[in-house]
Amino acid sequence: MTMDLTEFLSAEWKPALGCTEPAAVAHAASLAAAQGAGGIREVRLVVDPRTYKNCHAVGLPNSGGRTGILWALALGACLPDPALGLGCFAAVDAALLAAARELVDRKVIRVEVDTSRLELHIDCTVAREGGTGRAVLEVEHTHLARLEADGTQVGGSPARAGAGGAPSVRARVGAMGLLELRKLAAELSGENRQRLREGAAFNLAMAEHGVALLPEGFVPPPGGDPMARLSRLVAAGVFARMSGEPLMVMSLAGSGNKGITVAVPVTLWGRAGGHAQARVDEALAFGCLVTSATTHRLGTLSAVCGAANAAGIGIALAILLLEGATPAQMDLAVANMVGNVAGMICDGAKIGCAMKAMTGVDAAFRSATLALAGFGIPATDGIVGMDGDDSLVNLGRLARRGMTGVDAEVLEIMQAKL
Repeated sequence: MTMDLTEFLSAEWKPALGCTEPAAVAHAASLAAAQGAGGIREVRLVVDPRTYKNCHAVGLPNSGGRTGILWALALGACLPDPALGLGCFAAVDAALLAAARELVDRKVIRVEVDTSRLELHIDCTVAREGGTGRAVLEVEHTHLARLEADGTQVGGSPARAGAGGAPSVRARVGAMGLLELRKLAAELSGENRQRLREGAAFNLAMAEHGVALLPEGFVPPPGGDPMARLSRLVAAGVFARMSGEPLMVMSLAGSGNKGITVAVPVTLWGRAGGHAQARVDEALAFGCLVTSATTHRLGTLSAVCGAANAAGIGIALAILLLEGATPAQMDLAVANMVGNVAGMICDGAKIGCAMKAMTGVDAAFRSATLALAGFGIPATDGIVGMDGDDSLVNLGRLARRGMTGVDAEVLEIMQAKL
């Protein structure tokens, strides 16, 4: 099945306000609430473990510093317009915050974690005086699988993740090899270039905004070591986003952190190196494609850190494209990443993600630099494969099969702290 970049960017390069998982939870709550009328009696959520994990401690934009899944549900249930999608927190104001506080104080919000769910699953029911609505999001953050009003289905369609139905855009990208992705990245239209640049501008603005939130001098000024500056700018952007700062970012493969982690270093490295803007666009497109393909192998929500693993690999290969690397050097870079950061766990969305993203960017630059010098971790080592594609297959196998017990332990640790 053919793929074009317009379709890819429409599906995988999307604006989002705040962390993607609580935004998706709030969006589901707003969809469910819109099916009824009158006062809210109860809000119920059944969610997969990884979505719960990513909602546990993250800040919510415009909420006055509130965090967590209960507040995401309360705010979503009170939203007047579900059409805002993952940008729904933009509508939060003092009146809506007061209405959400009343729901939290009445203790009418119930959350259940369905540990049998291995993919993203957000099933929200809002019971109101004038009817009950239910919204189910599955596999991807914005895919409405089912919408009900008083028990009758009124919208939605089954998620396309496996047998029965065409594969999703991410699955189709994930089935492509690195050389195919490289070729696809070169097919940018003028409209696609503009869309990439606008998204990069969003993410650069969040990174610059976040500098003031970190210790003075942590992010070096321009003119020093570019690798240190870029990785710390990424950390600043992720820190700001995880703190709930109300700036829109462009998400990548369902993650704003991945969008920041790829767009900031690739864009600024390209500019600093004097590369033509058209070449930078192509490198960013390639980095986005590789990140989405790797995300498909790891899972939309994974036991491993997507910013360090998927986005880190995307950065390394984008940098190599800018520097004119050969396919063999790109294979070496993937080997260096997989042999280095594989296994870095995801323990939920929170400000600590800034450190992991920074580590991923540092590793990406080192991996790319070593690959340009002809050095790569050999296929005889650990989970490294015979080439880049093979290494990504092994990384996906590790994340989906080898680390199945990680999320259960992380969830138990989180719940014990409540």
